[in-house]
Amino acid sequence: MQYEPFIYPDARLIAGVDEVGRGPLVGAVVTAAVILDPANPIVGLADSKKLSEKKRLALFDEIQEKALSWSLGRCEPDEIDELNILQATMVAMQRAVAGLSVQPDFVLIDGNRVPSLPVPAQAVVKGDMRVAEISAASILAKVTRDREMQALDALYPAYGFAQHKGYPTKAHFAALETHGAIDQHRKSFKPVRERIAQNLK
Repeated sequence: MQYEPFIYPDARLIAGVDEVGRGPLVGAVVTAAVILDPANPIVGLADSKKLSEKKRLALFDEIQEKALSWSLGRCEPDEIDELNILQATMVAMQRAVAGLSVQPDFVLIDGNRVPSLPVPAQAVVKGDMRVAEISAASILAKVTRDREMQALDALYPAYGFAQHKGYPTKAHFAALETHGAIDQHRKSFKPVRERIAQNLK
């Protein structure tokens, strides 16, 4: 994949930031921030959703090994319910950037919104397909959240979290209808809220 170069005055250390998990009804929203090492290139970076699981897992390990710095951030379901999903995503991105062991000169954020950060930042629409650092962040975030959904599936096998990853699918709706919400569900999201209300009747 050919990436468009993003060049900024005096910016040598560029961090890419992406999130996974805004749409699901359950679990945390997970973010990652990555500063790549130009001297240690990683071949095959792409939007995590366009990669096979096998490729994502291989790149996950390679990114952690070769990046100058990487960090994960998150907001838990109770924080999402308190803040709303957009603000929770911004907070999770702030946490990812704050966790970097090397402070970047510039931050590129996937999407069209930029959280308040202590360094200059810019949003890049479809950044996970256009910026290598954001692609790397998308891979770290997705693999991390997918593993969390697999762990949750082991605890609550009736919900099928390993398959739908918490997204609002027919199978997930059916499990909510049959078994109700668990603690990790986002109570402010409409399908979960409605199911809880039905149980209280």
